[in-house]
Amino acid sequence: MSKVLARRGRWSAYKLVMMQAAVAGGASILFFAVWGVQFGYSALAGGSIAVLPNFVFATLAFSHTGASSAAKVIKAFYWGEAVKLLLTIAMFSFVFINLKVAFMPLFVCYVLTLIVHWTAPLYFKQS
Repeated sequence: MSKVLARRGRWSAYKLVMMQAAVAGGASILFFAVWGVQFGYSALAGGSIAVLPNFVFATLAFSHTGASSAAKVIKAFYWGEAVKLLLTIAMFSFVFINLKVAFMPLFVCYVLTLIVHWTAPLYFKQS
């Protein structure tokens, strides 16, 4: 039973990550079509900075389930959140140091992708 719950939770988290990736991809295409390659590339970088750490969090956070492993569940969530935060910082650092990006599309796409995460309860109804 607990494996079913873990699979359901992981699948819900992955659906959210897929929605974020779709929004980031759509915004990147829009920036590319309207303002050109550098803006599209910058928006894609911003979306990636939001999506990839959330994917890693979803994978780590839903690795354990069940009442018998409650401590492992809590530890997995804390570990997943710590890795997500560090990965986000590392990705922002990498982008700012190594890539020539436009800041406006990078942050607009990053924030749009986070808004999808914040409004997720409106989209997903658990039965």
